[in-house]
Amino acid sequence: MIQHEATKSTKDTKERGLVVSHEIIGAAIEVHRHLGPGLFESAYEAALCQELWLRRLGFERQVPIRIVCKSQLLAAAVRLDLVVERSVVVEIKAVEELAAIHRSQLLTYLKVSGYGVGLLINFNVRLLRSGVRRVLFG
Repeated sequence: MIQHEATKSTKDTKERGLVVSHEIIGAAIEVHRHLGPGLFESAYEAALCQELWLRRLGFERQVPIRIVCKSQLLAAAVRLDLVVERSVVVEIKAVEELAAIHRSQLLTYLKVSGYGVGLLINFNVRLLRSGVRRVLFG
């Protein structure tokens, strides 16, 4: 079962992100069906990008984001694994199980990047549906 977690966001942004995230989940399921668990995150990222491309979904890979703290731009480089259709941040994992820190990481990425919808996808599971978390922020 896919878990949904929400904070505040505008209705239109959420609706667009939910439609796109549904399409991303379908693409991720297809990748997992072909590759299964056990590979590195980079392999799943490449395969997911290929599947998104086949489905004609626009995406950016390893997107750098600027972090501002107390009006100062920080030198620390943060990169989002994927941004799909300029509306959904996708964080890819290949871990034994998702931990609270993974959700916190994605939530912080959404906060600092300004995106409202994120997907946390752990490919190292038997059934991909158990490795997907949708997070809303806004």
